[in-house]
Amino acid sequence: MRKLIGFILTPVFYICFGLSLLIFHPIQWVCLKLGGYSAHKKSVDILNGFLVACNYTLFNRTQFIDNKSIPTGRPVIFVANHQGSFDIPPLIYFLRRFHGKFISKIELATAGIPSISFNLIHGGAANIDRKDPKQSIAEILKLANNMKTKNWSAFIFPEGTRTKTGKMKPFSVGGIATLLKKNPDALVVPIAIQGSYKMVAYGAFPLRPFTSMRWEVLDPIDTTGLNAEEIVKKAETIIKAKVE
Repeated sequence: MRKLIGFILTPVFYICFGLSLLIFHPIQWVCLKLGGYSAHKKSVDILNGFLVACNYTLFNRTQFIDNKSIPTGRPVIFVANHQGSFDIPPLIYFLRRFHGKFISKIELATAGIPSISFNLIHGGAANIDRKDPKQSIAEILKLANNMKTKNWSAFIFPEGTRTKTGKMKPFSVGGIATLLKKNPDALVVPIAIQGSYKMVAYGAFPLRPFTSMRWEVLDPIDTTGLNAEEIVKKAETIIKAKVE
């Protein structure tokens, strides 16, 4: 029955999601041209608020547990497990005060996806070519420098790919180590994502309705005396305890 309802509701979700991307694409362009970074960021934040709201067309619950004790005005590296494409809008919207940027595949930036590709190119993301290590390092270093000079933050999925079962894959240290090298005083904050993989349990169509999804921002990791590998391992252990 749930799958049958999914066949009915999924087109509504995709229409709402797609219209949001199409409508905000020119809005982003105008905001960037007339108001620069600040106006563009506000348009992206509002867009992602709409994208989060699209979940309600499937009667899915989006529960975001924020952590108001995390200070702004300094770089933060948010480390999260990765369960699906729809993990991203809640992170951008609910943590918008941190100016978080993603390390993303360059294919997404060059794909011409309305709103999404534009934001990846112009919003400060590190768009990496996994086949070109030199380019990847340069992109991550550019983000790291912006974190240092502009107090931006970064979202990173160290698993490198999405899980289909909810079981976490081992975390990779590479990107986090590069960010930490330039920003040794950055806070490292784990985020545990639960249930979002179920939304695509049947694939891209139909999406699974009546799904409860949860994002929980945990306390910053005490990185005193730890190297990058140990920090990443600690983040993995903390998140795994929440997720599994």
